[in-house]
Amino acid sequence: MNSLYKLAKTVLFRFTPEQAHHIVMDNLDWVTQLGLHKFITRPVPENPIEIMGLRFPNCVGLAAGMDKDGEHVTAFGALGFGSVEIGTVTPKGQPGNPKPRCFRLVEDGAIINRMGFNNVGAIQVAKNLQSARAFRNRGGILGVNIGKNKVTPNDVAIDDYMKCMDRLYMSGDYLAINISSPNTPNLRDLQAEAELDKLLAAISQKRKELQEANKDHYVPIAVKLAPDLTDDGIKTALDVIVKNGMDAVICTNTTISREAIRDNPLAKEPGGLSGLPVFERSTAVTRLASEHLQGTLPIIASGGVMKPQDAVEKMEAGASIVQLYTGFIFEGPELVADCVQAIAQWRSAHNK
Repeated sequence: MNSLYKLAKTVLFRFTPEQAHHIVMDNLDWVTQLGLHKFITRPVPENPIEIMGLRFPNCVGLAAGMDKDGEHVTAFGALGFGSVEIGTVTPKGQPGNPKPRCFRLVEDGAIINRMGFNNVGAIQVAKNLQSARAFRNRGGILGVNIGKNKVTPNDVAIDDYMKCMDRLYMSGDYLAINISSPNTPNLRDLQAEAELDKLLAAISQKRKELQEANKDHYVPIAVKLAPDLTDDGIKTALDVIVKNGMDAVICTNTTISREAIRDNPLAKEPGGLSGLPVFERSTAVTRLASEHLQGTLPIIASGGVMKPQDAVEKMEAGASIVQLYTGFIFEGPELVADCVQAIAQWRSAHNK
């Protein structure tokens, strides 16, 4: 870990996780604009890969949840991320769940959050993302993660995804469908075969309409799954994803399991667990998906990447690219370059 980031982390970890997050977000843009981030990062090697018909400048992306409102995409790009996935965005802005709603488990290398899709809403996010042009003009890939509002019942959840697509279809390079967060009531029920088939069929049809309305501009769509599905449930979901013409799968979201942290006093807190404790299962899901898909779709692997070797293990399991979140918080921006370099070396050694 970079020594300067280690010092900054010591200070930031004296605040609550959400307070620390706001401190970083409030200062990230000017820090990167002045080039001060170079004291806590190092140059990232070019290691492009093409998936979903898109050219990613490297294989390491920022997972959804960090930049919920799409306000700091270019700044995160300056830290070395080849792709940035913003959101989750809902049609209407919403405050999310009551505070406190985010907890650090430092000794476990983990975070529990129950943020609840707090965001400013699709219309404002679309406006915010106009500032991401600099990142995209440099070749960075922007993903827009969408979901449903908390008050929207599942039987009309499709409407929320349609509204998000209407407002955000042209705002990014790909869309990500979030049906796997544990922090919106009943959202994960949309992963069941019949519900998922109905939702993705509607999304596929909506994309066709938007493609025609936007000069035949095709936007790839990825679907993010939970690690808590059974292996058979994962396979069923993958079959539905392929059937409906989706372009990628994201493995995985956070977990509701507390088995790996059962002795931690914070284990009783509800919400999604991320970081090191989810690494093993999320990587197993990546491997299962790779074996089941047999190259039909690319896999974006997210969950518990805390060091470069973790990123390589995701690639060995069948991932095309990996995403960071909790590891980025605990280890700092230098982890991005470390992971890019480790993956580049692995790809070179394996002719990937």
